[in-house]
Amino acid sequence: MNLRQKYYTDNHYNTLLKAYDEAEDFYRTRKFKSDSCEEEEMLRSRFFQRLALNKLLATYTAGEEISTLLPILEDLIEKYEIRQNKLAKNEQTPDISPLAIGDYPYQYQECVQVIGFCILLHRTDLLKRIVFLIDNAGYEGTDTLYEDLLCKILPGRHDIDQWYHDVYSPLVQAIYSKTTTEATSHLEKYCNQWYPAFKQAPWYDTHHQGEEGSYVGYWAIEAGAIAFLYGIDDSTVDHMVYPKDLVEYARNHQLHIESQAIH
Repeated sequence: MNLRQKYYTDNHYNTLLKAYDEAEDFYRTRKFKSDSCEEEEMLRSRFFQRLALNKLLATYTAGEEISTLLPILEDLIEKYEIRQNKLAKNEQTPDISPLAIGDYPYQYQECVQVIGFCILLHRTDLLKRIVFLIDNAGYEGTDTLYEDLLCKILPGRHDIDQWYHDVYSPLVQAIYSKTTTEATSHLEKYCNQWYPAFKQAPWYDTHHQGEEGSYVGYWAIEAGAIAFLYGIDDSTVDHMVYPKDLVEYARNHQLHIESQAIH
């Protein structure tokens, strides 16, 4: 494997895979501590959804072939659907979102990160499923970046000039830049400020925990998705959080699809 981030090691990855399998076995017959059946199922759903997200990120960080991400992403989207269902029952709010994207920057980041994976892996079917959960909770048409990630793939999206979190301003500016140089500059600025902006995120600074810790990689997947969707020149972008080979995969795969369509 060709590790994709400097802080990650083969031992990190092997430890995570082992922990993933052990957690699935352990909680198959055990309950989470809770005050009700509904709460237990809610806690369980979030635990396994996070586990699936960590596996997706770790697999990419570890340098596995990008095609191996596809079934993991599919499993993750299913875990979000389960999470939404269990959360809705516990909170007695049928259309509640599995991620509070307007309240917590790190949950918004999780949302656009997963959307970015769906876009770059060309899984429009999975994109529709995760977007349905977020839209249904009332977030449709409320955030520029969210809409701009979707509008080139899903018809009938919204044109709106506001967004929830300031950290995303350079990425929004990259989309609406008047020159290619300016767009690239904003993309680079976004990558440079990305990690420091998430000091409150549960994954922040986990690379200092050692190989037994929870570090799975730091990735601004949404930045790659925007560069892919809007044709931004990323040839000079050389930041560790930027998923360059995932963007290359998306571009090459798109050319393959277009070639097939022509013939």
